[in-house]
Amino acid sequence: MSKPATSASRRKQTFYSAALLLSSKDSNIGILVKQVQSSLNRMIDQHVSPLGLTAMQWRPLVMIRYMDINTPAELARSAHVDTGAMTRTLDRLEAKGFVTRHRCPDDRRVVRIELSEAGTEVAEQIMPAIAATLNAHLQGFSKAEVESLIDLLHRMLANGLPGADLPCTKGH
Repeated sequence: MSKPATSASRRKQTFYSAALLLSSKDSNIGILVKQVQSSLNRMIDQHVSPLGLTAMQWRPLVMIRYMDINTPAELARSAHVDTGAMTRTLDRLEAKGFVTRHRCPDDRRVVRIELSEAGTEVAEQIMPAIAATLNAHLQGFSKAEVESLIDLLHRMLANGLPGADLPCTKGH
């Protein structure tokens, strides 16, 4: 019987090479994760378009309502977009009457974003759309499989954190 792998030996294990990635695109986890993300976003966008929202607009509403993120810079960082793109999105949301901007009294350089009453109402309709999208994508999965998928994705994220001990890629 072989010994169980230690966490150090698991970290150094490699699963892919450049040749393997080129020969079997259907098993490239990076591509598959990106395709799943695109499919999720496409379906959520279909659900929220009747609310008058675009792909770029529903995310800040959710972040403001549920994640207590309320400055343009924080929203841009969390949405992984540049501050100019976020400013344009906030301009559109403000024009639709979903958000208001206020200068922070303690630091006039800081702008705080708040949901209007209409913005709160529409933001509360986004979470059911996200839930429906996730449930559609998880059809046929058992509860244990969903929990396992969540755990595996958390592990992948942890492995990708800055400072994570990554295997050497020289010669690969």
